[in-house]
Amino acid sequence: MEVKDIPVRAIRRPLPRQNDPDQVKALMDSIEAEGLHEPIEVLEVDGKYYGFSGCHRYEAHQRLGKETIKCRVRRAPRAVLEKHLA
Repeated sequence: MEVKDIPVRAIRRPLPRQNDPDQVKALMDSIEAEGLHEPIEVLEVDGKYYGFSGCHRYEAHQRLGKETIKCRVRRAPRAVLEKHLA
């Protein structure tokens, strides 16, 4: 799997998630002090990025106004994306 920085705004989050505000705040503090330790995972389907995990890290980056987030990118066909959405 390739690891690269992807613009936060380019990652689609098709499933709603409930985030723990305390965990997001702790991650924000950690990211500000030390950077992101563990990349989030995204699917790349037809040149578009979809995130299904790492929701707290993703939200922490959004709240911090970060332009990019470090991601593990797994390329997949549309059929795999459809299974995630089922």
